[in-house]
Amino acid sequence: MKDAAQSPQLPGPQCQAYQARRNAAVALGVANGPPVFAGRARGATLTDLDGNAFIDFAGGIGTLNVGHAHPEVVAAVQAQAARYLHTCFNIVMYPEYIELAETLVDLVPGSWPKKAMLQTTGAEAVENAIKVARRATGRQAVVAFENAFHGRTYMALSLTAKAPAYKSGFGPFASEVYRAPFPVRYRSGLSEAECAEAAFKQFRRLVETEITPEQVAAVIIEPVQGEGGFHDAPPAFLQALRAYCTQHGIVLIADEIQSGFCRTGEWFATQHAGIEADLYTLAKSMGGGLPIAALVGRADLMDAPAVGGLGGTYGGNPLACAAALATIAVMRREDYAARARDLGAKVRERFATWAKRFSIVGDVRGLGAMVAFEVVRGQSDDSPAGDLAAHIVQAAYQGGLVLVKAGFYGNVIRFLGPLAITEEELARGLDILERAVAEAQRLADARATQAA
Repeated sequence: MKDAAQSPQLPGPQCQAYQARRNAAVALGVANGPPVFAGRARGATLTDLDGNAFIDFAGGIGTLNVGHAHPEVVAAVQAQAARYLHTCFNIVMYPEYIELAETLVDLVPGSWPKKAMLQTTGAEAVENAIKVARRATGRQAVVAFENAFHGRTYMALSLTAKAPAYKSGFGPFASEVYRAPFPVRYRSGLSEAECAEAAFKQFRRLVETEITPEQVAAVIIEPVQGEGGFHDAPPAFLQALRAYCTQHGIVLIADEIQSGFCRTGEWFATQHAGIEADLYTLAKSMGGGLPIAALVGRADLMDAPAVGGLGGTYGGNPLACAAALATIAVMRREDYAARARDLGAKVRERFATWAKRFSIVGDVRGLGAMVAFEVVRGQSDDSPAGDLAAHIVQAAYQGGLVLVKAGFYGNVIRFLGPLAITEEELARGLDILERAVAEAQRLADARATQAA
């Protein structure tokens, strides 16, 4: 195994060959990052087919909080595979589904009786959340937020707010979806309290002038936006939203697909605001790398659909349930919420030093280990710089670090590395990223000189 920074050529010959095969066989619309093809991975280090080692700050887009191939997760999957792979829970039930549902009901915030159903993807969880909310309330309207990402299936895509990348040419979309401003503080000139108050006033005006509260089935929000750029909703905003939904019988849905399972320093991001959503959509790091999702919430809501109204062939597959149970056990035993707080503080401190040194680092934000920095033009210009962010990702790849961008303009560099990352892996990764940022800063400075 060799460090990617020491490799004379990236990608290597095997990765180049698979890239050519990918171009010939895989649909163009399936996006990819740099041409890394995994050979093996463990913890926060990934080795490609040519033996180049990369520190992973992407974590399968926040799916690997316990790291790649955690031995307890692997052992649980192997043991389950030896018993049976699949029966379809709707046809033949199995203990793992029940055990995971019980575990999630215990974990998810809520002072009321709760129930759960399992799916395979986050988008499925979102789709079912809207179905449950509409059936339970008898209403149709759903309010989502600017910058939101809730998935790529049609209801989820209707809720998503990034047309150029995800929605263009795919309409028409689901009806009765309304969009409210998300409380984004950067560039607003407002304090956190002022931003929360202004955003809630806009939300309330939207509901009461365009819809009426009596027609709103649900409000769905990411407490910390993922694809939207790691904007975290102020606690006061979430508290006001909770009170308004309670007052008007509206189902509050917390999309914790990326922010859940200790990423933000709590098991779920809503806990930072001290609120309980009616329904939670969960996925990503719940399965330790296997595809599994869940909808968890108030029992009276979850029981609203008639028998047969909810389900799916692969929802809560036995292998994925076994992986999820093992993953949650590791997180509980090793206090991953505390680990995320510690890790996030270290990453944020490093990002903050870059904001002082590099004019292209315009903002540092997030909660816990769900932290990011926004790349801007620099030289007193805070406009988004997606091209410089892309340069950082490419330079980081050449140095041996895998990154993932976010934000409407693709100019937000987000940290989603495994919470299981070692001190040595973290230090190496941050050093590589700092060199990539410095390189992008030199590029920005050179452009500014040429323009002058």
